[in-house]
Amino acid sequence: MTSILVIALVSITFIVDTFGLGLGRTQSAGVKGVLKCNGKPASNVKVKLYDDDRGIDTDDLMASGKTANDGSFLLQGHTSEFTTIDPKLNVYHDCNDGITPCQRKITVYIPDSYVSSGKNPQKIYDAGTIELSGKFKGEERDCLN
Repeated sequence: MTSILVIALVSITFIVDTFGLGLGRTQSAGVKGVLKCNGKPASNVKVKLYDDDRGIDTDDLMASGKTANDGSFLLQGHTSEFTTIDPKLNVYHDCNDGITPCQRKITVYIPDSYVSSGKNPQKIYDAGTIELSGKFKGEERDCLN
């Protein structure tokens, strides 16, 4: 009987998280930084803030935007989950990419200490200045961002 109850609770949590039924607790995160390409501001670069959902569940987009003329960006967003969210910043760029199809994608994981309850983050994670010209561990190519 206990195992059936556990399986039912896990299944319900999975279904709610997968289909975004808005249940769970509202949590938020924010990230800011500056992007550079060969030492110059990387303007108009696409940046997205996600809740990283592992497994077959798709990541939840919390916010998106593009860098300003000086390469700076600020993203803030929220989502609802039963468990603590795992925020991450994805950066999609063409720095030192030539004519290679698709875009380079790097991911910056935001520490749990920057996750807040509610729709507005209490602290903003400062990703600092990121030089996009180098290669990054875990870097991927993304054609569908």
